[in-house]
Amino acid sequence: MSPPLLDVRRARRLALARAGLTPRRYSDLPERAAGAGRRARRGAYAVVDRFGYLQLDSVPVVGARTHGLVLLSRLEGFRPDLAEELLRPGEPLFEYWGHEASWLPLDLYPVLGFRRRQYRVHPWWGDILGQHPETADAILRRLDGEGPLRTQDVEGKDHADWWGYRASKKVLIALWFAGDIAVVERRGFHRRFDLTERVIPESHRGRDLPTDRALEALILKSLDGHGWATAGTLAATFRLKSVEARPAIERLVEEGQLVPCDLALPNRRLTGYSTATFLDAAESLKRWRPRRDRGVLLSPFDPVLWDRNRVQQLFDFEQLLEIYKPQARRKYGYYVLPILAGERLIGRVDLKAHRAEGRLEVRALHYESSKPSAVDQEAAGVALRRLATSLELSVG
Repeated sequence: MSPPLLDVRRARRLALARAGLTPRRYSDLPERAAGAGRRARRGAYAVVDRFGYLQLDSVPVVGARTHGLVLLSRLEGFRPDLAEELLRPGEPLFEYWGHEASWLPLDLYPVLGFRRRQYRVHPWWGDILGQHPETADAILRRLDGEGPLRTQDVEGKDHADWWGYRASKKVLIALWFAGDIAVVERRGFHRRFDLTERVIPESHRGRDLPTDRALEALILKSLDGHGWATAGTLAATFRLKSVEARPAIERLVEEGQLVPCDLALPNRRLTGYSTATFLDAAESLKRWRPRRDRGVLLSPFDPVLWDRNRVQQLFDFEQLLEIYKPQARRKYGYYVLPILAGERLIGRVDLKAHRAEGRLEVRALHYESSKPSAVDQEAAGVALRRLATSLELSVG
């Protein structure tokens, strides 16, 4: 018997609903989070919990970093400076390697125990802890006696190597990857590390899930943010290897927690997975009448956008990340934010914030259509003004 078939429109709407980019009645996520109090924080935590991660990146060229942009695009009135302060003692987040370097819900700490065990041998630098045990011990003693430290605080006189990291800095990062220390907070986007027992509550330590169950939990959390996805997308969300993810997916299908479901593409069916609940939600989204004249700007690292094949399949949109390209080779610009209007990606804009001048510069605006409609132009204007208002800048 063939798996159920999902058309692109329903899959797209389901993806937007799970991403918190539809009205609340379809997404079950808040739409506003004004101010900087507990309500705003709760709204932000709800978004992070939906995806299971909030990817971090240091580039602030548009006036907010990607973790702020993801929250601003979902929570109207959210203050971008609050996005920089979400991780602090007592809050239900921790920082670790999720999709990339990310803030994650604290409940995932026991789930990622298998990764901390894997990363005792660092994925980039090898067994640096085994090669520098004295340095590791010295850093742990300093943390025990002095409290939180930054990477700058452990600089030694040892020779800098090919990546610009001194051995002591590498050891500090390797201790974090291995779970011996944790990030207590960021100040000015600089991480401050402390002993894990001072950062992660006892209720979440020493309770690591068995690897097979942890992988299943990450697959389900991945799907929670997508609604429907291929096995490749489910694995890549938390950077799982295919050899790890495939057996976990098969077990979840056998247990009835995942439902095989194909996506109907022109001339072929694309194999993927959903749940009975999400498929019901996809049907209910037929009633959604999206406002085509109300746009919002998405971070180039938004959870909806990082899987370029998926974006092409669901939105017929070529998502390009050109930050790392030389200027002469860029098609659209340096830090380009796609414009979402209703359920369509109608264009993209390259922006730069000039704080001293109080303005948000539109360096380039590209529509998907060579002749954008008045509605699309209005949606782009709404999206630009919404971001500028959040940043307390004017468009110009």
